[in-house]
Amino acid sequence: MPSPAASPSSWSPEFSTRPEIAGTFGVVASTHWLASAVGMAVLERGGNAFDAAAAAGFTLQVVEPHLNGPGGDCPIILHSARADAEEVICGQGVAPAAATIAHFEQLGLDLVPGTGLLPAVVPGAFDAWLSMLERHGTWRLADVLSFAIGYAGHGFPLVPRISATINRMQPLFAEWPSSRETWLPGGNVPDAGSLFRNPDLAATYARILREAAGGTREQEIARARALWYQGFIAETVGAFYQSELLDTSNRRHRGLLCAQDFAEWRAGVEPALAYEYGRYRVLKCGPWSQGGAFLQTLALLKGIDIAAMDFLGADFIHHVVEAQKLAFADREAFYGDPDFSAVPMDVLLSDSYNEGRRALIGAEASMALRPGTVAGRTPWVDHEAHLRVPELYGGNLGAGEPTVARLGAIGGDTCHVDVIDRDGNMVAATPSGGWLQSSPVVPGFGFPLSTRGQMFWLKPGLPNSLEPRKRPRTTLSPGFALRDGRPWMAFGTPGGEQQDQWACAFFLRMVHHGLDIQQAIDAPGFHTEHWPSSFWPRPARPGRVVIEERFGSEVAAALAARGHAVETGPAWSEGRLSAARIEGGLMKAGANPRGMQGYAVGR
Repeated sequence: MPSPAASPSSWSPEFSTRPEIAGTFGVVASTHWLASAVGMAVLERGGNAFDAAAAAGFTLQVVEPHLNGPGGDCPIILHSARADAEEVICGQGVAPAAATIAHFEQLGLDLVPGTGLLPAVVPGAFDAWLSMLERHGTWRLADVLSFAIGYAGHGFPLVPRISATINRMQPLFAEWPSSRETWLPGGNVPDAGSLFRNPDLAATYARILREAAGGTREQEIARARALWYQGFIAETVGAFYQSELLDTSNRRHRGLLCAQDFAEWRAGVEPALAYEYGRYRVLKCGPWSQGGAFLQTLALLKGIDIAAMDFLGADFIHHVVEAQKLAFADREAFYGDPDFSAVPMDVLLSDSYNEGRRALIGAEASMALRPGTVAGRTPWVDHEAHLRVPELYGGNLGAGEPTVARLGAIGGDTCHVDVIDRDGNMVAATPSGGWLQSSPVVPGFGFPLSTRGQMFWLKPGLPNSLEPRKRPRTTLSPGFALRDGRPWMAFGTPGGEQQDQWACAFFLRMVHHGLDIQQAIDAPGFHTEHWPSSFWPRPARPGRVVIEERFGSEVAAALAARGHAVETGPAWSEGRLSAARIEGGLMKAGANPRGMQGYAVGR
């Protein structure tokens, strides 16, 4: 059972670059300094955590377009102090009604392409943010959107990675005229640090406000949601998706998304998936996300004395990685949209099931992908999908989501924002998708759509097989934890497959080794690439463990001696975690020095 340890003797100040941010009024942590500043500005002007998170989220769409956008996805976990309850808002949109396995077979495809029009799903972020605002917020939509409209219309400074991504995407933008017009103003790659404007996006949001105006706050929000999903946004997208544009199959395909797909979808509100870990109750989104793998990793480690291990040592890395291999193998075998598949989460998180699975963790690294057997169900996992792609990534760009882009491709990534206000309301949100590099801009709107449909399999009968109006099993995974029955921490990170790996090590180091938020964030990170990626073309690297060089050569050698295929990455390359928690009458937050612009603020 977990029990916090005393300050670890192996801790080095080298790994703690900044103190926690603390305050009694409110705290905000996110992956971009402007979003954190916006969130705090809302709190200081009387808004609550839900108003602040939404304003920060809409700002992230503008200032990190390579990581998320208005046409993307956004799962949210929140705690309402008024209701003294937590809930999940599912901002993961569904596949079009015309998206069938048979259709892709007719096109000669056995994987959903990673870019272009075919992998698009209904964009869920807009409705998720507005659903939260309508249910829990206090501000009018015009006030919440004013920051995003201001930065889109008047400009914001480009971080170097946006400029580099646009430069790398120039060959594909030659095939996507609307993207070329938006991201290459005047035909030139904008310089890092220059002021970049997106007037079409500013005009789109301004039109929504204009046409939704009047009446109560809730009436305005309801009209805005209708404009997006039943009005001019849905209609324009539906018309544009009749085009044929190039994607990662190296062919041109027409999109499947239509206005009716928008009209028939709304962001759902549902209970969180929960797991009891000693004095902690950890919450994740349902099995339409990968969040259950985080919880199952805890269930597997529950019978292992993590507190006795050096959290900077090979033994800690080995046991966490081997547990994650088992948990993510079960993700591959059993997770999917629970509206379509019976996902046995009660079994997968049970003590009896994980006692048996824990016995598979040995002293040596496993090279096998070993899903369990549940109720006689024989799991199927595709180990060789990437081998069927003639040239890995086909020379095309923008398909996937890993923070550390490998295999010669620039993938999209993700953002995260955490907010706590003085009343104790808490939000953890992980907006993503609609990346500038993976889908063509909808003409006149200034943003592209999510390509999350690439996560479906085109083999019938699997929990994550493609079906009309089904949610793809996303990697997006905000986290929330209660301690001793009281709300304690909101947390999360970008990173695709790595999200629930980095966040798990972060959580364990806090719970078992007494680290504060910033120390746990700054400690050297690691991940494995053992199982098939959720992103096209599904590459897997069995046994591969990537560690930051700050662990040192002795740790790398010890892992290699156990049979791990060790790869050493740069000193500050693993993770972009942020978190906010309530403790001892204070609200505390931390953000990541990795990725250039993570920021935490509070007062």
